[in-house]
Amino acid sequence: MTTPPAPRRRFGVDFATVLASPAVLFGVAVFLVPVIVILVRSLTDPSPATYADAVTSDIFLRSIWTTFRMAVCVTAVCLLVSYPYAWALARGPKAVRIVLLGAVLLSFWTSTLVRTYAWQILLNNTGVINSFLIDSGLISDPLPLIRTDFAVYVGMAHILAPFTILTLYTQLTSIKPEVEQAAASLGASPTSVFWRITLPLSLPGAAAGGVLVFILSLGFYITPEVLGNSRELYLGSVIVQQIQVLLNSGTGAAMSIVLLVMVVAVLLLVGRFVGLGRILGIRRGDR
Repeated sequence: MTTPPAPRRRFGVDFATVLASPAVLFGVAVFLVPVIVILVRSLTDPSPATYADAVTSDIFLRSIWTTFRMAVCVTAVCLLVSYPYAWALARGPKAVRIVLLGAVLLSFWTSTLVRTYAWQILLNNTGVINSFLIDSGLISDPLPLIRTDFAVYVGMAHILAPFTILTLYTQLTSIKPEVEQAAASLGASPTSVFWRITLPLSLPGAAAGGVLVFILSLGFYITPEVLGNSRELYLGSVIVQQIQVLLNSGTGAAMSIVLLVMVVAVLLLVGRFVGLGRILGIRRGDR
């Protein structure tokens, strides 16, 4: 029995290409064109020597160390907080899951600026926490909570933790309950099931969430600026200072490209050891 010939495509373009074209054009206009503009500005304002000025600047080099240290700490805090939260969200009773999921979504729906200033109100010398401790007689002088690394890490972890929570939640829900039930039926205790089954199978979600939070932390500006102190310089603040205060748009553009290169390097490095497909959640059957 002969198979009927495939229908011919009109004008040589299939329907999927037509549907994808607006999205591709939008992505190029919104993501690729600005990067090209910044790259051209860094090479022509006034010359490629701006890269030498950027990478040899003591302030820029110090800000790289400060930003990477902050990103590592925030990523660690997010993973430590998010795993039990995501586990309860995936394995808890229905009522608990609804409440926890609503809290995560409410955090997403609240502006980053609002959440940052909320932490400023909480951590100020006359804020809610210090006022409560002083009124309770536990301390006599306000604790130095605001304008510290602690304030920056807490504020950023609050903003970025939903990303790790949702990636871990997605990974945990993809684990078939039959796998854990089979281990339990063979005599494994709940602790052994978690450490030998659940945790290893959920590591791709932890890697994806950790990489996402780490990369987002590198370019953060609002939260470190509001909650941090002026002695600790972060990459975002240095770039803004170069462009808006010192009016060195070429140097600021060069620093932005260096930051982009570092982000790509982190992705390639993690992808080399963990697997970029696992981080992005791509299964072999999906490719």
